[in-house]
Amino acid sequence: MSALIRHFVVHQLAINDQQQLTLVPRNSCFSVTAEIEDLAQQINHAFNTKPGKGVGGFVEQGAEPVQDEDGENVPVSPFQDKLNAMLADPEQFVDFSIQSSEMLKKTMTDMASIETGFVVFSHYEFLATEYLMIAILNTKQHVEINRDLELSSSDHLDLAKMQLAVRIDLTQLSTTPEQSRYVSFIKGRMGRKVSDFFMHFLGCEELVDIKQQNKQLLSSVDDYLASEQMDPGEKQATRKTVSEYYKEKLDAGEDIQLKELADKLPKEADGDDFYQFVANSETPIEEQFQADRSALKTLAKFSGQGGGISLSFERNLYGERVHYDAGSDTLMIKGIPPNLKDQLLKAQK
Repeated sequence: MSALIRHFVVHQLAINDQQQLTLVPRNSCFSVTAEIEDLAQQINHAFNTKPGKGVGGFVEQGAEPVQDEDGENVPVSPFQDKLNAMLADPEQFVDFSIQSSEMLKKTMTDMASIETGFVVFSHYEFLATEYLMIAILNTKQHVEINRDLELSSSDHLDLAKMQLAVRIDLTQLSTTPEQSRYVSFIKGRMGRKVSDFFMHFLGCEELVDIKQQNKQLLSSVDDYLASEQMDPGEKQATRKTVSEYYKEKLDAGEDIQLKELADKLPKEADGDDFYQFVANSETPIEEQFQADRSALKTLAKFSGQGGGISLSFERNLYGERVHYDAGSDTLMIKGIPPNLKDQLLKAQK
């Protein structure tokens, strides 16, 4: 499914000879060619498939101070005012992107979180929803060979390693801003929130942890199945339904809809469905949130590691070839994989 690109522009953040962070701006948007459409869709897809995103909204003027994970107050940023001005006059998109990039550069410098790369501003429509994507991308070198067996190298945007990106749902911002669920962002890497300066630059507070929402949903599915009088085959079929629903949403770049998923699952004997089950639980789930691809592994497999042991097996094998005795804390496996069996037999010699 294609996206309608309204504006697409790229600026560069680089270190100059004085070792200062500088902005190298582009003075016009790219013409919307097939290549630009393809790139914008690739960026959107890369963002959708990134795990560990957060969701929130802008900090409003006069609101109580909001703190990030380091205890620092997230300031009210002029970004929202500049965004609203651009939406009222889209011809100002390039000026908006340059001013926003300058604000981003200043926030990085003030917070001593220097990142270089290409700052992409992509304004587009996808699945009847209007978005603004802002991402910092770096490049990687590719070596190519032609028909004459000559080698050449070129730089390509490294979408696979995109770690700094935010997407604003402009449609939701204009229709239901009070829900504060219109800003989503990648949360960081290596155990720290490198996205903190993005939050400060936007003036945004995090309200929903996407990864946690996905974990909570799968935990609720397990609890729901445990409360139902189903045989193992029926439970496995239900998990397969959830897995197929996840795949469908991930492939389409759409959000998980709690009510929509509930309609696909069997109802309890007393008539309550999964939606009501979650609503009555102590840990309710958001009505709508982005799907996390890592959740598919949890639906398909049991896995864990610790104490020098790493185990993983398909869920449908539990109770058949794999049995667990809670009393003795023992896992019994029938039918050892041939390569593992060969190693074990050799170790006995």
